[in-house]
This record gives sequence, structure tokens and C-alpha cells, in this order.
Amino acid sequence: MQKLKTLIIGLAGLFCLMSGAAAEGSHSPDEVKAFVQKAAEYMKSEGKDKALAVFSDPKGPFVDGDLYIVAQDAADGKFTMLAHGANRGLIGKPQIDTRDAEGKEFNKDVIAALTKDGDDFWASYLWVNFATKKIARKKSYFLRVGDVVLGAGMYE
Repeated sequence: MQKLKTLIIGLAGLFCLMSGAAAEGSHSPDEVKAFVQKAAEYMKSEGKDKALAVFSDPKGPFVDGDLYIVAQDAADGKFTMLAHGANRGLIGKPQIDTRDAEGKEFNKDVIAALTKDGDDFWASYLWVNFATKKIARKKSYFLRVGDVVLGAGMYE
């Protein structure tokens, strides 16, 4: 009986380790881009206000583990957070001067690259993985839809 308990505990620990490893790097660039494009289509069909509420729902269709949608204001000059699938506390706060773990102001690169509707851009930066709580390299895809920039990223 003791051997069975030890085996079960060992397997449970192994499963936890495998789950943690899967949380980092579990999405491909194609999946990230498709996820953002799906969010763009949703916003176009359902309207901006409804979409922003859905994007910010941690149990909604636009949150998949460490993959979630962010929406930022492309027209206010501050890149204000409009929706965030992992951290609602950022909503309403300017993001233009946000720095990554290396001090890089990556949002300035994003907004400079997205000057008109339909523009898209990939950015790479060090960020906290909300699933693992560790800093990791993140590669994010951003798409401008009217006056909103939608984005999502994968951890490498």
C-alpha cells in the first residue's frame, strides 16, 4: 500500500512539472496571430464595447491559459489599456512608457509600427508569464483595428 501511495505521489508530481513546462511556449506564432485575428473579427461583428468586456473576462473565449487578448487605445497618445484578459488592474492605465524587464519601452515600437487600420507588428520583450509568475521572453502579435490595437503573445 505504501508503494502505491509513493507511486501516486510521484506521478502527481511529474504531471505538475509537465503542466508547468507546457504553460511556457505552448502556443505557436500561427496560433497567436489567428487568436488576435479572431478577436478582431469579434470586435467588428459585436462592437467595441461588448468586445472589450469579453476580452477582459478571464473565463471567456479570449483567454486560453497564458494566451489572452489585450486591447489598447491607438488614438489617445497614451496607449491606454482598454481590455486585458489576465490583469484587469491595467485597464484605464496608460501603457506608452511601460518597460519590460530589460528596460525596453516596447510599446513605443508597437504604436510607431501601427499607423493605420489593418497594420500588424510582432514585438519581442521580457515579461511576466501570468501562468507561471516568472519572467520569460514573450513574442507578441499586434493588429490595429480602427482606433484599437489588439494583441496577444506567446512565451518562448
